[in-house]
Amino acid sequence: MINLADLEAAIRAALPVSHLEIEDQSSGCGENYSIVLVSDAFEGKNTLARHRFVNQVLKAQIAQMHAFSQV
Repeated sequence: MINLADLEAAIRAALPVSHLEIEDQSSGCGENYSIVLVSDAFEGKNTLARHRFVNQVLKAQIAQMHAFSQV
């Protein structure tokens, strides 16, 4: 299980964040997260490239979750 604070810290440590929303969609058990992430690091990248980048950055955290989605 991963908690929201650890997930946020991992994201902020990996890239410059302009806007970040994280929602635990699993009623607080830390198994299903949805994020909205805006970063200058995404400039010039298409949606698939952005998602792949975030998935790589959060590889260890995502492995501890049941579900993860990005917007």
